[in-house]
Amino acid sequence: MAYKANDTKNENVTLGALTGSLRDYKAMTGTNMLSRTDGFFDWQEERRRCDLWPYAKSTATAPKTHCAAKTDSGFAMEGVNFASQDYLSLSSHPAVKEAAVEAIKEYGVHSAGSAALLGNTRHSLLLEQRITAFLDGRETVLYPTGWSAGFAAIQGFVRPDDHVVMDVLAHSCLQEGARASTRNIHYHGHLNIRAMERRLQKIRASDTENGILLVTESLFSMHSDTPDIAAMRALCDEYDAVLLVDCAHDFGSMADDGRGHMSLQNVLHDVDIIIGSFSKTFASNGGFISVKDRASAEYLKYYSATQTFSNALSPVQAAAVLAAFDIVDSAEGRDRRRKLMDNILYMRSEMTKVGLETLGDPSAIVPVRVGAEGLARIASRELSGLGAIANLVEYPAVPQGGARFRVQVMSDHSHADVDQLVRLMLQAMRNAEKEYLVLCDQHPSLMKNQRAAVPALDGVRDAA
Repeated sequence: MAYKANDTKNENVTLGALTGSLRDYKAMTGTNMLSRTDGFFDWQEERRRCDLWPYAKSTATAPKTHCAAKTDSGFAMEGVNFASQDYLSLSSHPAVKEAAVEAIKEYGVHSAGSAALLGNTRHSLLLEQRITAFLDGRETVLYPTGWSAGFAAIQGFVRPDDHVVMDVLAHSCLQEGARASTRNIHYHGHLNIRAMERRLQKIRASDTENGILLVTESLFSMHSDTPDIAAMRALCDEYDAVLLVDCAHDFGSMADDGRGHMSLQNVLHDVDIIIGSFSKTFASNGGFISVKDRASAEYLKYYSATQTFSNALSPVQAAAVLAAFDIVDSAEGRDRRRKLMDNILYMRSEMTKVGLETLGDPSAIVPVRVGAEGLARIASRELSGLGAIANLVEYPAVPQGGARFRVQVMSDHSHADVDQLVRLMLQAMRNAEKEYLVLCDQHPSLMKNQRAAVPALDGVRDAA
């Protein structure tokens, strides 16, 4: 069944529900830190009343290619699922579930301690060794989440007088790790090698004593694009900098060997610090940092706060990831990656055929541009109502006027699943455009602020 929404007509959709962003409520003022959250909650509730709050959904069944879910207001939906991060469809794989069950029988469900004390288990130690072997002998340190690994990779090494040079679109964990470490943060335009070099030149012209960390991602999830890692390595060599690459979204799921863009670009040995996440491909929370020597790894264990002062991965998580690694690094894993890429290329082709705009390069994340935030909110409501689940991303996570669906593809999706999503997304976009244009007529300020970002759907063909 599809989502049963509120009876939301044009006259019931308010201007406030179509405008504003999370950024508006980030830097609030006032002496009472709790009551100053009221403005955000009022805006959030207005969007809920208009059925235009697309976040905090919960699954009612396993996050497979088809699932049931609920909004945070309790409305039910069911349909084809392109919103879950399970790129190789391993979260319900029998071998992974069996490994988790066996770990529970052996250890229970909790690590019951920090890895710095008594939190490691047989499974976590084996997992460190497994990743080390997979990355050609690098030393590996595990973290309870991918976010904590990204934060720790910067906070653990960077000191107040050091410098961090990073892409303006870098993951939140990387930006927060930098802010926790130094005031010397230098942002550059997205994937702009010349801008990176200018930042590095300027730093070294005035500071030859302190460290520089050059930070990027191997796959930027909101845009599905990738940097020239070899060019970044060359800059690091020229300006005596350390290269960090966050591989959260392509590690395990891309390249024939599963090593993602580091393999596709043949740069595995050129990266100084590798960050990985288990939550996209390896069927569990958790993450890791891999470095080239044991001294660096041991330092992280006692100086990166999210490792030292967090409980270690549970035995269930470690066992599940270990089983997932065995699949990733096998013939089955290669077959799953090839099936995933087939689905990705098919989806991008079918989207293009009907006039929908996909962004970036082929990956398990297919960003589909919508445009204006108000239009996108209506399109998201419509898509759920038609029986498809996909995540909406809007400003400030993406540029203003660049709202998009972040479609997440799994290896277990079929071409029929893709066909269904394309058909329903096109219908949702058309329905949304009609309603949005009426609302623009009713609210001239909305037209002024967002009308230019409405995509032209005239002449778009029906999905096959």
